[in-house]
Amino acid sequence: MNIKFFNVALGIVLTATTISASAQKTYTQGVINISTTMQGQAVEAKTYFTTDSLSLSFTAGPATIKILKDAKNKFMAILVDVPVASMKKAAIASPAEIEQIVSSEPKFTFTQTTEAKQISGFNCKKVVATDAKGTKYDVWVTNDVKLPASAFAEYYAGAGGFPVQYTSFSQGQSTSVTVSSVADTKAPAGTFSIAPDFDKITMDDLKAMSGGN
Repeated sequence: MNIKFFNVALGIVLTATTISASAQKTYTQGVINISTTMQGQAVEAKTYFTTDSLSLSFTAGPATIKILKDAKNKFMAILVDVPVASMKKAAIASPAEIEQIVSSEPKFTFTQTTEAKQISGFNCKKVVATDAKGTKYDVWVTNDVKLPASAFAEYYAGAGGFPVQYTSFSQGQSTSVTVSSVADTKAPAGTFSIAPDFDKITMDDLKAMSGGN
């Protein structure tokens, strides 16, 4: 396992968004399917969301990784389930660690463009995001849907729509993300909680497990 997987996934959690090909639809809960890459490997991630919670899950080798987060940035946890090793660990972030993650997010200014295209069948327009160092990123956003504030990152709040294809950031890691589909499916029971058979550990414990990376 590699902690860089977790950092990239955290970034996705902080920018989890969705779109729709029809007229604007308001979602209060649902599931988002996301395509991205982590360390050169293609990854399909699934994010369940409500007005106050997010749960992103994906597989990395023999492990199933789940990241839990609340809308107010008061709780964050990384769950690692490796059946072949009979291991179930839940690393819970401290308030200081959550603050560090949030404070490391980029600060953008946005420039609207006239470019438009469909992505995954949805209507999008391009916005150029510029960070404090002058680095520019293309962000494709849509106005086709309305999501709860818990479902998108604060650093893209001024982009003029919900990001559909964008760069996700977390703790020095970045990755390209594309939302492929969304449904207003209710999350299965237990999606946003830590099952009792998981051993609760610290983030430092998790880093030690992955060789301190």
